[in-house]
Amino acid sequence: VITTISLRIKISNLRATMNTISVESFIAGFAYGGTTVLVGQPFETLKTLAQVSSSSISAGTPSLLQSARNLYQTGGLKAFYRGGVPLLMGGGLMRSAQFGVYSSVVKTLEQRYGPTDPNAYYFGCINAHVVIAGFFGGIGRGVVEGPFEMVKVRRQVVSGWKFAEVFQGFGATLFRNSFLFSSFVIYMDILKQQLIQRDLELPPFLKAGICANLAWFSVWPLDVVKTRRQSGKYDGKSLIWLLRDSFKTGDMYRGLGAGMLRSLFANGVSMEVYVLVEKKLKQEFEHE
Repeated sequence: VITTISLRIKISNLRATMNTISVESFIAGFAYGGTTVLVGQPFETLKTLAQVSSSSISAGTPSLLQSARNLYQTGGLKAFYRGGVPLLMGGGLMRSAQFGVYSSVVKTLEQRYGPTDPNAYYFGCINAHVVIAGFFGGIGRGVVEGPFEMVKVRRQVVSGWKFAEVFQGFGATLFRNSFLFSSFVIYMDILKQQLIQRDLELPPFLKAGICANLAWFSVWPLDVVKTRRQSGKYDGKSLIWLLRDSFKTGDMYRGLGAGMLRSLFANGVSMEVYVLVEKKLKQEFEHE
């Protein structure tokens, strides 16, 4: 009898855990990540090359079009996709972790404390549950992304690397991602509130594109530092030193143009895919 009761309790706990973990969000996040790489890698490569080039050592800053022309002349179309394989391998996993952890934390917080009262929103529009879940979602992404991102950067700047170096810049990646994804979901939630109040609707492409650009702009100096930390061209320089140097030289928003274009198109298209996959999976799970 005791064994039967114990088994029932374990099954009940397992069901409760599965209800907390958002399986469809993990799978849809994987689709989001793969799409992001396919759509945005050319802009990503141009962004990385701009970020690792310091204003203090380069004569002038080439335009985005000039950089694209130079890259094509030296390596052809495939040069734009340098470093794409590591991101394609890890992109689905890191976005899966990002959205999956976020959705799971939101569910856990709501089950424990109940939905947040809109009257308790900070500044009338910021949901504390979204902030916390976004922060953890960013950490979840960073844990997976760190090694893949380092290899991607080294491939883009045509610099060698050793397996022992795959965690170089790992702390910078975690730091950037925690603020990046929390900013993204905060902007998405605020936009959602504004659209509901005005009885308006926007396609996922525009919602994700607008909020992703706002999030990237908010943390761009951290991305510049992360890229330089992983490039192998600033060995021995700490995160704080690189951050101070980027402000001193005016490089804190270097590569922003390419990054905003990548963010708009890659995240916009990927969100369309995410919404479609998540919707289909929810329908399938409901029928089971």
